[in-house]
Amino acid sequence: MIKSMTGYGRARMELHKRDITVEVRSVNNRYLDCTVKMPRMYAFAEEAVKGRVQKAVSRGKVDVFITVDASAADVAKVSVNQELAAQYAAALQTLSSLCGSETYQVSPETLARFPDVLTVTKADEDLETVSEDLCTVLDEALKAYNTMRAVEGEKLAEDIASRLDTIDDCTARVEARSPETVAEYRAKLTARMQEVLQSTTIDPQRILTEAAIYADKVAVDEETVRLRSHTSQLRTMLRADEPMGRKMDFLIQEVNRESNTIGSKCNDVSIAQIVVQLKAEVEKMREQVQNIE
Repeated sequence: MIKSMTGYGRARMELHKRDITVEVRSVNNRYLDCTVKMPRMYAFAEEAVKGRVQKAVSRGKVDVFITVDASAADVAKVSVNQELAAQYAAALQTLSSLCGSETYQVSPETLARFPDVLTVTKADEDLETVSEDLCTVLDEALKAYNTMRAVEGEKLAEDIASRLDTIDDCTARVEARSPETVAEYRAKLTARMQEVLQSTTIDPQRILTEAAIYADKVAVDEETVRLRSHTSQLRTMLRADEPMGRKMDFLIQEVNRESNTIGSKCNDVSIAQIVVQLKAEVEKMREQVQNIE
């Protein structure tokens, strides 16, 4: 079934002692526009995240929000600057000798108090593993996101299918009414000629010729055939399992064009009213299609 371009999905998992939360949300857009917001220290994974989104979404303004609590995964690394510590120890021994003590022992605790003897750094992270963990949680968020889009898409499909039924009904009414307008025109033409010519004999062939010219002028057979073809194709697209929004939008423009042509050809009040209803349904359907991926 078709999917809506509007959706939301969220997932949270703990992987390698990192608490990762991913939210995905989107609105309508002509093309795919993906924005990723995450802590700067994980910016290296942005392209991988966008790649996963591109596989799951073809159109829409998609925002991905990633938060990571890595406090449990932080591992401190303590390093000893041995050369500097040795220099401090030698300096202390020198000071001890100057003070007249030959047996002074420098303790580790004493050396540790001096600047830069001990340095604490964060252990290097496996960037590939972190990136894969982020994408794993993203995949779960995308599943929830696509499920919501599918549900919304089903509702859109039902509404559009209902409007297609109305358009087909309007088309049938136009097809039924169109021949009647020709017969009415022929009757009016005959009556007018009788009124003008009065006793003069009316040439039936002239009446038929004029009626034929009028019938050709107001004929909408080609337009109604194309309308039925367009609505049939739209119904097929509603059952497709791939993005159809752009194709449907194009076909709806064609439906609107055929409706305008019918309205311009027919001077009949009844058909004009049908065309107004037809165009109203087309416009409502166009609004719905704008939400389809």
